Amino acid sequence: MDNFAIRLAGLKEEHEALITRSNKKIKPGNGIFERYEYPVLTGAHAPLEWRYDLNPATNPYLMERFGINAAFNAGAMKFEGEYILAVRVEGLDRKSFFAIAGSPNGVDNFRFREFPVTMPETADPDINVYDMRLTRHEDGWIYGIFCTERKDPAAMPGDMSSAIASAGIARTHDLENWERLPDLVSDSQQRNVVLHPEFVDGSYALYTRPQEGFIDAGSGSGIGWALVKDITKAVILPGDERIINFRHYHTIKELKNGEGPHPIKTREGWLHMAHGVRGCAAGLRYVLYLYMTALDDPSRVIAEPGGYFMAPAGEERTGDVSNVLFSSGWIADEDDTVYIYYASSDTRMHVAVSSIDRLVDYCLNTPADGFRSAASVKTVNAIITRNREYLAGR
Repeated sequence: MDNFAIRLAGLKEEHEALITRSNKKIKPGNGIFERYEYPVLTGAHAPLEWRYDLNPATNPYLMERFGINAAFNAGAMKFEGEYILAVRVEGLDRKSFFAIAGSPNGVDNFRFREFPVTMPETADPDINVYDMRLTRHEDGWIYGIFCTERKDPAAMPGDMSSAIASAGIARTHDLENWERLPDLVSDSQQRNVVLHPEFVDGSYALYTRPQEGFIDAGSGSGIGWALVKDITKAVILPGDERIINFRHYHTIKELKNGEGPHPIKTREGWLHMAHGVRGCAAGLRYVLYLYMTALDDPSRVIAEPGGYFMAPAGEERTGDVSNVLFSSGWIADEDDTVYIYYASSDTRMHVAVSSIDRLVDYCLNTPADGFRSAASVKTVNAIITRNREYLAGR
């Protein structure tokens, strides 16, 4: 066997071992959720056929011809019995694209489909696309809403970093063939736009994140709410968007916050996951938090536990953009198990599991943020007192 064949056999063996590696829960957990030990997707999970020219005549050294840097920030859904992730795949060239990966059990054995998603472009081509949220809407379509990035046409000469973020909208029935709709029209830049799965007052409901600049949220912002009549020509008029989940000083979301995946409907209300951002000596710290809104009005917050739900731990803290957790997808299974898919440090995808009952209990019974140190002490003292009374009465 020649060197090319030996090297190719080794690559295939290593790749298959990575994909088929069994995952296992990390116990005991915190009672709210359990993480799994291994990432479910990394750049190394990308098919060899994407990365290598497998013809020895044109690639005699079997070099990577298209390197994959990371796989992260995936939307999620159950589709035809398979656990599906719509993954943000980033090449070594810094461009992101979408690819569909599926698993039979939701925790391991994720495989990418043969080809990545061919996303149609608008008349104003995207420079970069990323962070798709998947929503199976009651109108019968599966929607993917994602961030589309373009260079700021007003940038000064020599400025190679100023950009504009908009919400791209596409829809599909099979996750293979996508219809691109016009981008969301808004009077501000938009990231982290998420489609509510049901009509509200006969309209499509959007969770938004208006921002004054490409990076900075600006003087206001937060998670917004807007209704649009026609998703094929989605326009938010001035005054039609309002903030429903606010930023606060000296909290986990003092700099920015944004909706994660679309909310899960429960008996007690709509269950939401979002990310919050604060500044620290190490830079920006991204964590995940939960809140709930009313069934009869998904824009009305009815519960929000104080602090974060999940933060970077262990190896999750390091990567291309360190100290970051970000989630665009979760799946509520038929047995009420919730698979929480989250990315760490803009590098890899992980999974944690919980249940609807546990997450609702967490939201409804965890104390809210009191916004002052004295309030935190009061909360701890109340828990201690209740425990003392309970133990004394046993």
